[in-house]
Amino acid sequence: MLTDLGLRQPRNGIARSVEEARRIVAEIGYPVVIRPSYVLGGRAMEIVRNEPQFERYITQAVVVSGKSPVLIDSYLKDAIEVDVDCLSDGTSTYVAGIMEHIEEAGIHSGDSACSLPVRSLSTAITDELARQTREMALALKVGGLMNVQFAIKGEDIYVLEVNPRASRTVPFVAKTIGSPIAKVAARIMAGETLDTAFAAYGGAPDPHSLKHIAVKEAVFPFARFPGVDTLLGPEMRSTGEVMGLDYDFAVAFAKSQLGAGVELPRDGTVFVSVRDGDKQRALAPIRRLYDLGFKVIATGGTQRFLLDNDIAAEKINKVLEGRPHIEDAIRNRQVQLVLNTTEGAKALSDSRSLRRAALIHKVPYYTTLAGMSAAAEAIAALSTGNLEVRPLQSYFTAA
Repeated sequence: MLTDLGLRQPRNGIARSVEEARRIVAEIGYPVVIRPSYVLGGRAMEIVRNEPQFERYITQAVVVSGKSPVLIDSYLKDAIEVDVDCLSDGTSTYVAGIMEHIEEAGIHSGDSACSLPVRSLSTAITDELARQTREMALALKVGGLMNVQFAIKGEDIYVLEVNPRASRTVPFVAKTIGSPIAKVAARIMAGETLDTAFAAYGGAPDPHSLKHIAVKEAVFPFARFPGVDTLLGPEMRSTGEVMGLDYDFAVAFAKSQLGAGVELPRDGTVFVSVRDGDKQRALAPIRRLYDLGFKVIATGGTQRFLLDNDIAAEKINKVLEGRPHIEDAIRNRQVQLVLNTTEGAKALSDSRSLRRAALIHKVPYYTTLAGMSAAAEAIAALSTGNLEVRPLQSYFTAA
């Protein structure tokens, strides 16, 4: 269908044996996303970056057979992921919401924060996303709801998956646009046209007319499971979600964090440790926090980089470098915010206890660059005023 419609997807293949999996990975090249068939929530899904990791996954994590194939896709590094929900009656379609994920592609969509409307994509891109969604809904003869997940890398749009059903994003979209789209979908499934079904609820709202911004944030159960790592990936970990509404993205994000049980600091000390590939892009949010008056402490390599870029950061030891180290500082309430990205099995293992300490002591922590940037924006917004509480309905009467 994608080929017929002229739509793009990541290079991919389906393997029904270990030998076939090795051949497909060799053709696509690392990194790849591998997942078993017939699973929900990204169960046992993994981003595989090299041959040793692939061999461990294919021999230990899954059983590959003709009845249980594995799906292998090229991993689009640093891509923006987008969810689109639409309604169709087989003839007409209505795009209810285009949601831009805050975390980059590779984090499960159920675990990603997202913004509706989008916050960084151009009108040309969103129009093209809507067009591609409509084309697929009509080609699939969808009667009711459909969800599409796209990845955007540069100007290129890739279709990741299409679900001809309601998605977990439906309640979020319905509350944001002020329309009961699940009820509309049910009426379509019972035989009504799209226009007739919407007419029963006052007509279809114009998503472009929204004055407010909604941010969805995932809620995680990590505190209830001793020893579990809090690092996010392609396997879904969240057990719920909240939303923050405001007329400003930064404040909406701050509200979503508060709803999820994360209280962003307005001053104090921020700890930073980012991998080499992220240092340049991490500079902007760190500088913003530094300009707001936050003290910055960092591990050796990150501290040297920050000093070279005119941010007065103090060095603090990693746990393996001896005491006093970063975990001691977190336990002693000397750190109010943690910004940490990492890559590779050893680095992930070495930083695991750091993430756990932040969780136990309720220190907000962000492990993606996009999360860091959104948090810095939210903290800056909080520093200029307080959150205002409004009824949900007020956003639509104001519009």
